[in-house]
Amino acid sequence: MTDHWDHQVDLLVVGSGAGGLGAAVVGAQEGLDVLVLEKTEWLGGTTAYSAGTAWIPGHRRQVAPAEDSAAARGYLDALVGDKAPKELRESYLVHGPRMIDYLERIGVGFRHSATAVDYYPEIPGYGIGRALEPHTFDGRRLGRARFGRIRPPVPEFALFGGTLMVRRTEVNSLLAAFRGSPRGMATALGLGARWAVDMLRYPRGTRLAMGNALTANLYRQMLRRGGEAWFTAQATELLTDATGRVVGAVVSKCGHTIRIAARAGVVLAAGGFPAGPELRARHLPLPTPRFTRAAEGATGDSIALAGTAGGALAESSGDNALWFPSSVGRRRDGSTAVFPHIWDRAKPGIIAVNSAGRRFVDESVSYHRFVRAMYEAHPSVPTIPAWLVTDARALAAYGLGMIRPHTPRSLLRRHIRSGYLRTGRSVRELATAIEVDPAGLARTIADSNRCARTGVDEEFGRGRHPYGHQFGDPAHTPNVNLGPIERAPYYAIAVVPTPLATSLGLRTGPEARVLDGHGEAVPGLYACGNDANSPMASEYPGAGCQIGAALTFGYLAAHHAARSLSRLDRA
Repeated sequence: MTDHWDHQVDLLVVGSGAGGLGAAVVGAQEGLDVLVLEKTEWLGGTTAYSAGTAWIPGHRRQVAPAEDSAAARGYLDALVGDKAPKELRESYLVHGPRMIDYLERIGVGFRHSATAVDYYPEIPGYGIGRALEPHTFDGRRLGRARFGRIRPPVPEFALFGGTLMVRRTEVNSLLAAFRGSPRGMATALGLGARWAVDMLRYPRGTRLAMGNALTANLYRQMLRRGGEAWFTAQATELLTDATGRVVGAVVSKCGHTIRIAARAGVVLAAGGFPAGPELRARHLPLPTPRFTRAAEGATGDSIALAGTAGGALAESSGDNALWFPSSVGRRRDGSTAVFPHIWDRAKPGIIAVNSAGRRFVDESVSYHRFVRAMYEAHPSVPTIPAWLVTDARALAAYGLGMIRPHTPRSLLRRHIRSGYLRTGRSVRELATAIEVDPAGLARTIADSNRCARTGVDEEFGRGRHPYGHQFGDPAHTPNVNLGPIERAPYYAIAVVPTPLATSLGLRTGPEARVLDGHGEAVPGLYACGNDANSPMASEYPGAGCQIGAALTFGYLAAHHAARSLSRLDRA
């Protein structure tokens, strides 16, 4: 312990994703003096790259919230079982709806994603509409300098080189504009006009969507309540008193060492370790993933910090991550692009094959389940990388990876020259280009074309479950997820497993308090987001479960810290 402090706050938060900013906003609303440390120059962590969706069973916009919570409880019991403590997911289910109501009362709003289907629709208790999407946010409300601190989105998930953000429903409307839809053209004109005006004054469009919108709104609400954020500031040591209580941290900022007192405690919310090569090699399955779409600051430093104060890492629960299948390419500026294949795999006329040229999964399942299937198949038949295979018609209609729909043939040549997109004038020529068995690929495409005509996937049941229907082509019959592959030239893109997040983290209790190896709480220390072990273990029940859990346990951590400080002040 030290009685010499360079700076003093009530609540010190390490990390600026949904969990960290959520804890900071709630702490500030509860009267705490709050400081957020972000070790990079950008606010938002991986949350800023994400859809910003929160999975909250039983939220008040559901038709029957109590019934939905009960159904979700059974769904999670079946999916997660004893892989994670039941008390954690029970805390999530009870407090998640309360957290959303709390945030909305103080100005952080959400819209209901009423058609979002959970990722395991074959399990009783799955739900539709448990996801909540953040409202778009006007970045001008932050002021030019603070707006510039919001981590820019993934360029491939925005327009005009990453400078114009759109919601997913707006993407569908913009695609309809190519077909002459008046509504689609009106959407395009409205978004384009706002963007053009913004670009006269700002480096990118100020109409923020998805994870950027959530990050910016949480930041604004924190600032309005007196909270502060420091950038390029990294906690290097946790400080404790004689009783073992965490009372502050040593922080490195711009070459200076600063000792910060935290009267109410420290919240660790720095994003887990998806960007930490050494920890990936230690805790993730083989072959170890080389790439991630997570923010570069998520290297596991804060988890190691907790260990020095007595915090314990939870036990492994399988593959210890949540997954995207991603293609890896090069942008025009030479930087590496890691593109998560979230929706395109479900489109008719696109299949996934292994080195034998054979399918190994229903391509329309969730991204997490798709990668699980890659790892399960790989020991028998090399399936890492896997190949997404399509033809000229489907590529033009739906795009694939970094290639947008309706891309002219002349612009495809750049991706072909770089090796990102492989092509062949025949199925056999494509098989040679991607080094898979030609006979196997020919047979697979013939089988797939037969299933496309009947509408029944005889091997994997593609198009049978409502989850895949969301991302198929509603105009395509007889199956929205199945289409023929028959129009040359043929194309393929390689995909590899990439952790969008790690699920293995610090042991915590139902109020987000970090636990030691004996299951006792470390006083003054909290963890949420991916620094905490997931309440779902390595399972992924539905869109937004990470952000839902991060916000919920950040909310609980801040409330507990505020109560603890009140008790200390009375003592």
